[in-house]
Amino acid sequence: MKIYFTKMHGIGNDYIYVNCMEKELEDPCGVSVAMSPRHFSVGSDGLIMICSSEVADAKMRMFNADGSEGKMCGNAIRCVGKYLYDNGICKKENISVETLSGIKYLTLTVEGGSVKYVSVDMGKASFEAEDIPTTYGGEMIDAPAAVDGKTWRMTAVSVGNPHWITVVDDPYALELEKIGPAFENHPLFPERVNTEFIRKVGDDEIEMRVWERGSGETWACGTGASAVAAACVRLGLCSAGEPITVHLRGGDLVITCDSDYRITMKGPAEKVYDGVYEY
Repeated sequence: MKIYFTKMHGIGNDYIYVNCMEKELEDPCGVSVAMSPRHFSVGSDGLIMICSSEVADAKMRMFNADGSEGKMCGNAIRCVGKYLYDNGICKKENISVETLSGIKYLTLTVEGGSVKYVSVDMGKASFEAEDIPTTYGGEMIDAPAAVDGKTWRMTAVSVGNPHWITVVDDPYALELEKIGPAFENHPLFPERVNTEFIRKVGDDEIEMRVWERGSGETWACGTGASAVAAACVRLGLCSAGEPITVHLRGGDLVITCDSDYRITMKGPAEKVYDGVYEY
């Protein structure tokens, strides 16, 4: 079977995008597993299906590199907005996209006839245990947790998917390949968890590395940056209502977290190439 796809990325968080407006892929889990390996295939953090929707302009389904389906990806949804506009599927600058985390609303910045930046209303972050979900009793805010025999100070937050955040001296001094799986598969999180390792580097300025469930370390994570902004506001590290610059391996995202924890994310979306894959 020939699969026509587009490779896109949001500050290095790269996915394979397939137009499924007329027909969805029959085996998206298998396709994601086959196409995601670097060096041996197309190479990506996973697969994105752009589908028709009865409640929004389009629907996004995302699959991690291991074939598991995720609820939401902030970097991917920006690329979906660019794909819809640039390909004439939805030629307007305010677009709604259905996800497993609800409908997200996008505002597109168009330059020279194509989308360069996308702002996303990410909804409200939640610290409630049942929203994340976690078996921890109540909110987990800067609380001690044992991971692989070491105690870390952790904050748990949901932005439609689960995140676990810890402040460290230097995120880039950590051996994420060794410690990441223990965080991802911690027994406190029945659906696994994404983990962000952060440090404050300036006023409303955060440096971050991320270990994503199902994909390992990625160069960027939009929901992760959003969760980090919410956690930093809650912990008093950053200001509510002010733009927070989050530095990731692939580039920067600007996140605004209001006092009620409603989050807006702004960042670039870039197309790399079109291709055909023999599946």
